[in-house]
Amino acid sequence: MSEARTQSYTVRLELADEPGELLAALEPIADNGGNLLSIFHERGNLTPRGRIPVEVDLEATPERFETIVEALREAGVNVVQAGQERYSEELTVLLVGHLVDTDLSDTLSQLRAENGAVADLSLSAPEGAESESSARLRLKTDQGAVEETLAAVRQVAEEKDLRVIEPLAAGGGV
Repeated sequence: MSEARTQSYTVRLELADEPGELLAALEPIADNGGNLLSIFHERGNLTPRGRIPVEVDLEATPERFETIVEALREAGVNVVQAGQERYSEELTVLLVGHLVDTDLSDTLSQLRAENGAVADLSLSAPEGAESESSARLRLKTDQGAVEETLAAVRQVAEEKDLRVIEPLAAGGGV
């Protein structure tokens, strides 16, 4: 694979909630030369068809990407959307409060709908789900839209009485 021609892509999938489904969806990517960047598997949220939404970011040449999408479909994987990565900036924030009680899945869905994608999530609830918890979120957003994305995070946090510590580091590092 030529490094100069490699581009970032996002593939949105719908998977059955059964053991081995995620692995089966990743095999066509690996078998056809895709380099995984991130996987967002949102088990607590179902699509209208009752399946689990999964977003896979990967690098590949344009030719290999087309082969990967064909291989996914041939393997019976429901590919909802496939295309070039549209996010180009990252930021990391910390949310603190009753994240589980205020429906963490809904919080992530609202952030995705506003202006960004959650590339990574780390949840800490040392005293259980009924006490306050914290989540470190790495968000991807469009070029030049970091402030807009932060505003969306603040709005969701205010609606759910969560505290925001922002940004932990520009560019996605912590």
